[in-house]
Amino acid sequence: MKRQITVLKLACAAFLLASCAPNAKQLKEAIQNDPSIVFAAIEKAPDKFIEIVMKAQQDAQKVAGERAQDEEKKQREEEFKNPLKPAIDESRVIFGNKSAPITIVEFSDFQCPYCSRGFATVEQVRKDYGDKVRVIFKHLPLDFHPLAMPAARYFEAIALQDHAKAEKFHNLVFENQGQLKDKGEGYFKEATKKVGADLKKVEADLKSDKITKRIEADMEEAKKFNFSGTPGFIINGVSLKGAYPAASFKEIIDRQLSDKK
Repeated sequence: MKRQITVLKLACAAFLLASCAPNAKQLKEAIQNDPSIVFAAIEKAPDKFIEIVMKAQQDAQKVAGERAQDEEKKQREEEFKNPLKPAIDESRVIFGNKSAPITIVEFSDFQCPYCSRGFATVEQVRKDYGDKVRVIFKHLPLDFHPLAMPAARYFEAIALQDHAKAEKFHNLVFENQGQLKDKGEGYFKEATKKVGADLKKVEADLKSDKITKRIEADMEEAKKFNFSGTPGFIINGVSLKGAYPAASFKEIIDRQLSDKK
């Protein structure tokens, strides 16, 4: 008897699903009145149910992603017209030609794996554009990366001695990010020695108020531009949020260089 009832319920559900749009209300009411219709259908074909749910999730993610991309494109077009204006302090570490026509302001986290990808991309962009591009590295250490803040402080402490050595430290940490898991903050001391900086002076400067204020200012500025995650980039006033491929940078840079002609 129970089997006959279950089959009847499934048949009713199938009929309602196969009907035209107005019967969606009937289906909703039927399920609300007797949720066991759904449970019976799931029990009947659990694999199919999981497949449908996963496909629905993928479709929803695709739609959400496309919508986000559309919104980001609109925002980017607005930024081409009204560029963002991050603080440019010529006294801080600048990678590349200081008088380059294109300035990439990067908000990053030394422990973030996506920032490691961002580092590789920016290196490719610098290689492709040479003296036309310069990079100003700013800090956005995330709370759930415990080594990000110490790394930022080491970078700035080394920069007080020598900007070129700070850049080498930056490169070493991202190139060997996997070692942070095993060596922790000890890796920063190792990297400091490798780049030729005075470790004792660096350790003394780590507590500097100047460094604290610089990192805090970077974090506040990132918040101002709605960068909640890392990496984030502002290319002559046009933003990219996330570890975008080099092609996305190229699209923005080529357009800006063309506009300057």
